[in-house]
Amino acid sequence: MAQQQGQPVIILREGSTRTRGRDAQGMNLMAARAVAEAVRTTLGPKGMDKMLVDSLGDVVITNDGVTILKEMDIEHPAAKMIVEIAKTQDDEVGDGTTTAVVLAGELLKKSEGLLDQDVHPTVIAHGYRQAATKAREILESLSFPVTLKDEGLVKKFTITAMTGKGAEAVGEKLADLCVKSVKAVVDESGNVDVDDIMVVKKVGGTIGDSELIEGIVIDKERIHPNMPKTVKNAKIALLDCPMEIEKTEIDAKIEITSPDQLQSFLDQEEKMLKDMVEKVKKIGANVVFCQKGVDDLVQHYLAKSGILAARRVKESDLKKIAKATGARVSTSIDELAKEDIGVSGLVEERKIGDEAMIFIEKCKDPKAVSLILRGGTEHVVDELERAVHDALRVVGVVVEDKKYVVGGGACEIELALRLKEYASTVGGREQLAIEAFAEAMEVIPRTLSENAGLDPIDALVSLRSKHEGKNAMKTAGINVFTGESVDMKKEGVVEPLRVKTQAISGASEAAIMILRIDDVIAASKLSGGRGGAPGMGPGGMGEMDFGM
Repeated sequence: MAQQQGQPVIILREGSTRTRGRDAQGMNLMAARAVAEAVRTTLGPKGMDKMLVDSLGDVVITNDGVTILKEMDIEHPAAKMIVEIAKTQDDEVGDGTTTAVVLAGELLKKSEGLLDQDVHPTVIAHGYRQAATKAREILESLSFPVTLKDEGLVKKFTITAMTGKGAEAVGEKLADLCVKSVKAVVDESGNVDVDDIMVVKKVGGTIGDSELIEGIVIDKERIHPNMPKTVKNAKIALLDCPMEIEKTEIDAKIEITSPDQLQSFLDQEEKMLKDMVEKVKKIGANVVFCQKGVDDLVQHYLAKSGILAARRVKESDLKKIAKATGARVSTSIDELAKEDIGVSGLVEERKIGDEAMIFIEKCKDPKAVSLILRGGTEHVVDELERAVHDALRVVGVVVEDKKYVVGGGACEIELALRLKEYASTVGGREQLAIEAFAEAMEVIPRTLSENAGLDPIDALVSLRSKHEGKNAMKTAGINVFTGESVDMKKEGVVEPLRVKTQAISGASEAAIMILRIDDVIAASKLSGGRGGAPGMGPGGMGEMDFGM
């Protein structure tokens, strides 16, 4: 509300609230840091899990940062920005989501001290940008080359990504399956599309029963009991059209005036359906996967001809089958030709648990494969899927970038030391921001040691001593199981370079954006408007009157 010649001029709708200056900054920083603290205890091999229960009572048990933040019902706008960092990290790299969020929280915590010293937010933002750019350069210099031929090393990336997610007991086996999966789907230019690896979850058995199928598994069964369960040397036709009489696009009526006409109409309908099966037989197909419906009569004729068929197959599954078998998806039965047929050594319906599934195996050079994950309970299998997703994405990133760095807090400690040296060359108030950025880097080794029950101060002192001096070991990190500072490269604790660079970029950009906000105007939920910014009611922004 503004005053003009003693008369109030109402600008905002009644019930709207406004927070400015340090109040707005303090509130945003506090909300963002609270989210980072929520996931901090999940970091590292000894990180703990979170149990998340939604409004319907569904339970998710995980220590995957992005899953926790997605499941949490977060309302505060600044806190939502922290969730976005985790989502971006997950989309770009698949792993390092908790690292990115914890880093953002620490950058905001350090900025509070600078704001208290009256350092302007734009100065802090500029210093953070300089530090992030320098950090990426330093990380490049700390990276090592790797190729898919180094299979032993590549397996270690998957083990690092899965550590702490309940898959350690069979880590070697799962690592092997993940590396084989990625090797199968990598294209000529060295890119990996993880969507070409179908991950199928089935409750029952143990995690060790998980297996790789060099082909595709679809969650469908034969549409007729008389169809063969097993087809060897399968010739596969993929149809994106119904195998039934379609209705006309326009409203039409057919007038039948005598029983003869009715009989000839039925005979013609049957002939049309029979012709569909004849066309499939003519091109030599003995397996049919149809995206749409299949008429009962067509099912009967297919079964009589010894053809295995499945209907209502998802479009994404059809595309994967096409990649695995070399088939082409046909949009019309009339267009179906011999060149469109895919080849597979074996198509078989099998039961996993109490569900029947169709396995398309022994493909010659499959460019799409399936991973079947087993586990004792639904929650175990869900968490296993998240671990395998991270592992597959990590291997894909390593194959594409061909560069890696070591884990265990080694990179962060080296960055902290090198950024402090860089800060002294910059000078001015930006130096304070760069030093704060350097100190924030130490939150990763500190959190790793805290979560492992170690003394964080002892761990940091030990790490710094290893990284400084004449015999400095740049790859020294914390072994959370022994508490000692050891060579992480020898220990095999390795991560793709992109995990670190993306985490630093995402964390610094989000921190800068939150720092630059000095005014929060929230519409009232009760005002009949669009609902306003959530989380800004009592206890959030308060119900104070703000003058303009």
